[in-house]
Amino acid sequence: MTEAPTPLLEPREGIPPVVADAAALAEVVAAFAAGSGPVAVDAERASGYRYGQRAYLVQLRREGAGSALIDPVACPDLSALGEALSGVEWVLHAATQDLPCLREIGMLPTRLFDTELAGRLAGFPRVGLGAMVENVLGFVLEKGHSAVDWSTRPLPEPWLRYAALDVELLVDLRDALEKELDRQGKLEWALQEFDAIASAPPAEPRKEPWRRTSGMHKVRRRRQLAVVRELWETRDRIAQRRDVSPGKVLADVAIVEAALALPGNVHALAALNGFGHRTGRRQLEQWQAAVDRAKALPESELPQPGQPVTGPPPPRAWADKDPSAAARLSAARAAVTALAERLSMPQENLVSPDTVRRLCWQPPAAADAGAVAAALSGYGARPWQVELVTPVLVTALSSKGA
Repeated sequence: MTEAPTPLLEPREGIPPVVADAAALAEVVAAFAAGSGPVAVDAERASGYRYGQRAYLVQLRREGAGSALIDPVACPDLSALGEALSGVEWVLHAATQDLPCLREIGMLPTRLFDTELAGRLAGFPRVGLGAMVENVLGFVLEKGHSAVDWSTRPLPEPWLRYAALDVELLVDLRDALEKELDRQGKLEWALQEFDAIASAPPAEPRKEPWRRTSGMHKVRRRRQLAVVRELWETRDRIAQRRDVSPGKVLADVAIVEAALALPGNVHALAALNGFGHRTGRRQLEQWQAAVDRAKALPESELPQPGQPVTGPPPPRAWADKDPSAAARLSAARAAVTALAERLSMPQENLVSPDTVRRLCWQPPAAADAGAVAAALSGYGARPWQVELVTPVLVTALSSKGA
């Protein structure tokens, strides 16, 4: 009979005080610089409450230093801490989510271990931090505060306890996952993935982010697209000025409704879904003004339907545009899926689906192992991925007349 997991209710040394001034920060920097082994790092944001993805709390734990909770609003420059931990392995869970906000405050690892990605590569079906800690270490983390407004000040004690517990066992989890990956012969693969994350440049800003408005698939005409763009950009300016989540200013559903209806005045606008009775007259007028600006644009300034395509067309269109490419893609997907199942990992971690599409749409002139391996490397595949995936893709491409 399997033992029931143990609830983890309190940090080992209790809840550390929140670091909110230069003197306390200097003590933390010195303590963590003098610590040993990897450092567990986590950050809390206020997604859905505030504009942007800045950090509102940073949690760390290291052997010899204990745990620390740092307020990056009161201490916005943590570059001294980042420098003190340079060369140290940082342990994060879902690193790509936290690295952008950590970068903003001067913290960026030179080496890292991502426990979520390690779980994926090791074949765990559930890779959330709570599930991993429970399945691997036998402890239950209380996860009730994950979606709270971390910009709240002062932060309530239960939230601080939750935050401290998030890094309490992260290094222990890292050590257990390292052993499991080594047992499965996947440790070198994981290390290559971690290096790729640590060395990746900051993401480029999205072009035309307004096109990601939820429900955009309903908007077909260029004049309607212009309304979406104008409302989205107006909302974004207001949200940034007020430092609130854009969805709290105006819902995506309201933007799409206004684009489809093209209301002629505030009375027509007020009748639409999303512009209910709680929307004040002044607010209605600013939204109507945005609609009117879009309606007044000359044809030459209206956005084109669809985003500029930089890669292959959507796979659903392949059968009509290039039946041979569609056949190659079908064979390649089946081969990659079968290999991923044999290796007990998600296929998107074995090789990026976008890389497979690009290779199948425009394969090398000679689809031999060397050419396919070079193409995969050119698309950013790591050496372990190239080694594993090249043989099955060569077979898939050659069997379909690439």
